[in-house]
Amino acid sequence: MRNRLLETRRTGRKTRTSHAQVVDELGKAIVAGTYPVGSILPGDVELAQRFKVSRTVLRETMKTLAAKGMVVAKARVGTRVTEKNLWNMFDSEIIAWHFDHGVTEEFLLQLYDIRLAVEPFAAGLVAERANADDIATLRALALDMAAPGHTTESLALADLRFHLAVADASHNPFMRTLGSLIEAALVGMFRLSTPPSQNGFANIADTHMRIVDAIVAGDVAGARKAMEDVIVEGREQVRDAYAAFSEVSA
Repeated sequence: MRNRLLETRRTGRKTRTSHAQVVDELGKAIVAGTYPVGSILPGDVELAQRFKVSRTVLRETMKTLAAKGMVVAKARVGTRVTEKNLWNMFDSEIIAWHFDHGVTEEFLLQLYDIRLAVEPFAAGLVAERANADDIATLRALALDMAAPGHTTESLALADLRFHLAVADASHNPFMRTLGSLIEAALVGMFRLSTPPSQNGFANIADTHMRIVDAIVAGDVAGARKAMEDVIVEGREQVRDAYAAFSEVSA
């Protein structure tokens, strides 16, 4: 399981190649608006001096950013930052760069829109297709959320593991590609909220076990509804947190 947003906040950035480092720095700068949409990135000479890398590394960097939809190179013009609607928002690095810059309420709620569009259907597929191993895994992961002593971070990780396991148990490989979106939405919610003992996270194991119970019963509609309830609850916690911040800053 790849949970970059959680891991990088626990251990810090890991050692990276020169290529990965330059991609990360330029990607974050583009997301932050240092290089706004429509602007031309500095030339190779300036970037090579800034990052102390070869032009070969810079060419590979631009290829990587272009593959993410963030830039386009034009002869005699340079490398231009593209419109945001061309960016691959399913890309885990682009999502992480938004978190590095500071996500907005709108960004998090958009993540929840996608979760609502996909995860309830995935839960229904699991109710149709799950085998004994799938069910045992999901039940164990739901129970883990009820374990005593969870921190906000460890509960977020337990929640993430459960939702990724649902995607796996759907036996549809496309569902698993949404892992970065699920992670980002969960990390955003938990980071906005107070520790589990002080808020509505106390019933998180129960709400997730309802998903498992519906799956065990082969109740497709019930599994979809239980998953929808979990996601809607998370979305409301995001809204409540931002509303509370607004009242404090008013």
